[in-house]
Amino acid sequence: MSTAPTAPTAPTATPAPPMTGAEAAAEATRAVVREFLAARLAGDTERLVALFADEVDWQLAENPAVPWIRPRRTGAECAAQGAELMEHTVPEEARATVDAFLVDGADAVLTGRLSGTVRATGKSFEGPFALRLTVEDGRITRHHLYEDGLSIAEACTP
Repeated sequence: MSTAPTAPTAPTATPAPPMTGAEAAAEATRAVVREFLAARLAGDTERLVALFADEVDWQLAENPAVPWIRPRRTGAECAAQGAELMEHTVPEEARATVDAFLVDGADAVLTGRLSGTVRATGKSFEGPFALRLTVEDGRITRHHLYEDGLSIAEACTP
């Protein structure tokens, strides 16, 4: 008695286990940060205002020589920083690369390098950065940026 060969069976997909609360929080944070980066890249101030909370824990070392670096507190003030940066720098020469994008619950940290040219002086700046963001209820409540302020100040000084 012979048996006919049988067709191989297709592997069945194993459903992914449900996300834990921490995993869901991290995914929500990651999505908001990606949306923030896309809005920032597009210069979409209106979308940035919606992404920032009404009150933001903003930290960026004050630098009197740099017109776009100043204290900020409200979502609208924080969102306006990108537009102010573009007013004072040459947009075609602005660069930012992200080397790492780490997420732990509501917190995200991005590290990389940024560079640009100051419109008023024609001088360039370049250096590393680290950005810590906290996302709560789908909005950015913390924005702490660490960058090479000396390089930027020197580029702003005639």
